Amino acid sequence: MNDTQKLPTRIKTIWRLSAVGSLVFGLILSALLTLPHLFWHWPLWLALVGVGLTIVWVIVELILVPYRYAFSGYRITDTAVEMSSGFLFKERIAIPIARIQNVTLEAGPLMQWQKLEQVVIATAATEHDIEGVEPEVAVQLRERIMRRAIEVQDEEF
Repeated sequence: MNDTQKLPTRIKTIWRLSAVGSLVFGLILSALLTLPHLFWHWPLWLALVGVGLTIVWVIVELILVPYRYAFSGYRITDTAVEMSSGFLFKERIAIPIARIQNVTLEAGPLMQWQKLEQVVIATAATEHDIEGVEPEVAVQLRERIMRRAIEVQDEEF
């Protein structure tokens, strides 16, 4: 995709914090796996495997942040919203403008902290998102996509 727009670099902070959240969640689940050991004498290695898998998962997630950033982008054409990610496992999504029903902007606490917004593009069948764009860009994207979607729908009738 030639004129692909990159996400702001602050999205990497969100992804790293998400990995930390995965670590906390995984460690809590692993700690809960010690309860069957205490009450029913299940093997303790179940909890240890849980801790090990959690740590490996988080390390992989953190290592992949720069990779994920390098290959994530989007562009808006007259006919579609195109999103791309990945190098080894490429994913390219093209959402036809004519199928778009709604575009919303979302920002959870971490996104608000980093002053970013998520553009959620809804069709009748599914939703896709452009995660982590500047608020001004998000508003422009929403208006541009919806204006073009209305134009295309008017052309069809």
